[in-house]
Order: sequence, then structure tokens, then C-alpha cells
Amino acid sequence: MLDIALMIEGQNGLNWPRWQRIARTAEELGFAGLYRSDHYTNANPPDLDSLELWVSLTWLATHTERIQFGPLVSPVSFRHPTMTARMASSVDDLSNGRLVLGLGAGWQEREHTNFGWDLLDIHDRFARFEEGLEVITSLLQSETPVDYQGDFYQLREASLLPRPARSGGPPILIGGNGKMRTLPLAAKYADEWNAVYINKDQFTSLSSRLDQLLLAQGRQPSDVRRSLMTGCVFGHTPNEVTNRVKERTQGRDHAEDLIQRGLVVGTGEQIVGQLKQFSQAGVQRIMLQWLDLDDIDRLTALAEAVLPHFQA
Repeated sequence: MLDIALMIEGQNGLNWPRWQRIARTAEELGFAGLYRSDHYTNANPPDLDSLELWVSLTWLATHTERIQFGPLVSPVSFRHPTMTARMASSVDDLSNGRLVLGLGAGWQEREHTNFGWDLLDIHDRFARFEEGLEVITSLLQSETPVDYQGDFYQLREASLLPRPARSGGPPILIGGNGKMRTLPLAAKYADEWNAVYINKDQFTSLSSRLDQLLLAQGRQPSDVRRSLMTGCVFGHTPNEVTNRVKERTQGRDHAEDLIQRGLVVGTGEQIVGQLKQFSQAGVQRIMLQWLDLDDIDRLTALAEAVLPHFQA
């Protein structure tokens, strides 16, 4: 059965009233999860409200009871991985084991420049990312002190205390579509691979490649959950869908163009059909990107039209 979750862009005006309203709405409507980006700002101005990731997730852990949640994704370039491991373990415990720890290498140049973080070139960025993954997974999984000597991070007799209540800590999610760097890292470290904005055929191809990489690592394909984050354009009527597509693309594209790129677009009935196709392609959880943080009425209508078709 396909799980339907929400994803919001934390840098697109997220503040406490919006976060609290969306979190409570997601829980009440029956979405499987609520995920958010971890950015200071967007790649281009204007700058908008951007609620800090881990503070927001700490609030979420104690003000919801059911939904899973986490970052999609948190770049290791923003925080030392030992701090990420400590915060993730604590927030997961606080939520009674509902955190999914999404991690990434970082990509957006503007926020790194504006706030003084080193993004690094692609080679070094992914080398640092793998070291960050080694540090985080070692601290979460090891019952004994950790020693680590890398080019970017060094640990000596480092212990994560208290130990995570969940054995091994929260599951690690690695997001991205890259065959050369991202998928091999997912095969080695991830409990969940999250594809981004791709259609069902592209998903099937990348998922098959991940299967091969997992077997080469001595793991089974079933060891890694498969999820997809993609855009969502929902309208009550076909005319509303057409208008919303025009608004989203400044008139450049039609609904079918977006669908070919992997978005789900249409009325409730049309979206249900597209989601079933993703499920048949092997997607186990889909995070629908909801860009309008204030449009709770339309989000409610989407949930009422779609979620009953994917609930046991």
C-alpha cells in the first residue's frame, strides 16, 4: 500500500503559525507523514521566513502523535555530523520513534555564500557527505565509544549518550537521483532512498540500479525503502487544474508536460490514478510537495479526495 505524505519548503515563508497549522492539519487529515526542506533561503531573492529545521521538528515531536516526519534533506554542510546525530536521536526519542533522518550533501550556492558555509566542489562535497554519514551512523549504532579519522571529521572515544531508544536510532534517508554518487551511498548507508521529481519510468530504472548496488553491498533490495518527493498541482475541476498549471509555469507548460516530468497533476480522481501508477512502479511512500503554506482548504479537499483510496 502506498503511503501519502506531505512535503513543504521551509524557506518559502515558514513561520510558527504556518508550521503549527500545517502539522495539525496533516495529522488530522490522515497523511502518513510531514517532511520539510532544510534551507536558510531560496536560490533567488526575495528572502522569506524560514523556520529553523531542528527547532521545528522538536515542536512537532511533542505536538503530534501519529505522523512520521523529518528533513528532506538536511545537508551536512550546515551542522557538524556529531550534532546532527545528537539532535536526531533526541528528537526521535521525544516522538516515540517517528523521525526519518534525511541527509544530503548540500547544493544551493546562495545560502552557503550568504551565511558563511563552505559548499565545496562536487568531489569534496560528496567526500565530506560520506564522512558525515559514517560519523552519524557510527554514533547512532555503536554501543561503544567511536574513533574516527577522516579528512573532514575526527572523533576520539566519542559516545552518544543517552543511547537512542530505538535500536540503531532513526532510519537514515538519502535523497537524490544521481547514479554515480547518490545511489551508491544509499546502497551503503540508507534505510530509505528518496527520489526527487522523476516520472515512474525513471523511478523504475533508478530503483533497479539501486537493487544491483545493494546486492553488491551484501544487502537485500528489501532493506531499503523506496520513496519519491514530487510536485502536486490539485484542482477541484479540470478548468481549475488548467489555470493552476498556467499559474505555476507562467503559461509555458500543460498538465501533461508536468506529469511527464514526474509531478502529480489533476483533479482528485486523476491524481489517484497517477499515484497508483507510481505504486505499481515500486514507490512505497510519496511526499507531495505543497507550496502554498496558507491554502489549507485546498489541502483538505486533496486529502478527502485522495487518501481514502490508499488507506487499509
